[in-house]
Amino acid sequence: MSWHQELLVGFDLETTGTDVEQDRIVTAALIRLEGDGRAAGKQTWLLDPGVPIPDEAAAIHGISTAYVQAHGRPPATAIEEITEALAEALRADIPLVVMNARYDLSLLDRECRRHGVRTLTGRLGRAPAPVIDPLVLDKHVDRYRKGRRALQALCGHYGVRLEGAHEAGADAAAAAGVARRIGERYPAVALPSPRALHALQEQAAAEQAASFQEYLRRTGDPEAMVEPAWPLIPYQAARV
Repeated sequence: MSWHQELLVGFDLETTGTDVEQDRIVTAALIRLEGDGRAAGKQTWLLDPGVPIPDEAAAIHGISTAYVQAHGRPPATAIEEITEALAEALRADIPLVVMNARYDLSLLDRECRRHGVRTLTGRLGRAPAPVIDPLVLDKHVDRYRKGRRALQALCGHYGVRLEGAHEAGADAAAAAGVARRIGERYPAVALPSPRALHALQEQAAAEQAASFQEYLRRTGDPEAMVEPAWPLIPYQAARV
């Protein structure tokens, strides 16, 4: 069977913002999904990130600073559990589905470093793999389609039900659903093994970044830089 017919693990974060170097995790979810889409297990975490949650972020995921202060767990403990849960799946070569993995996995990496927790790369002894990113895959198989490519838009395009957008568990399950539909629709990405598909996405993500960078430079920002690395932005201590 192809990877899209087998067990997948979906992962998603809701955070304080969009800067992987500075922002913090608010909620996380990891859901194991059988080949037919049935949930085989789910883990969720609510963290008190130790910093105020901006109103803009709270308006998206619905979680306030007061709520996490009352109900959230200490970040170091939760981040340890989250990272080990991901490592367990990847050690078993279960594909990890993450929408815009470059963001979620990089932010988790920085949170590990911030709180003195061993990183995912450190636990595995290698770069995190195999990862399946619906955003990268969709751009690869349908490069010239116009319109938005956020998770909600991809769910609409591929006919995947999404209930409770921006709730980490719902988003994790929906991302896995989109990945499956892409695998069903496009044999070219269904046939490779998860490891080969991971390598294909590394190349595709770099090509997509180069194309977007060229577009930005052509349309008004001659010094624009778009990160090519995927699924993890390399850590540079000077940035933080």
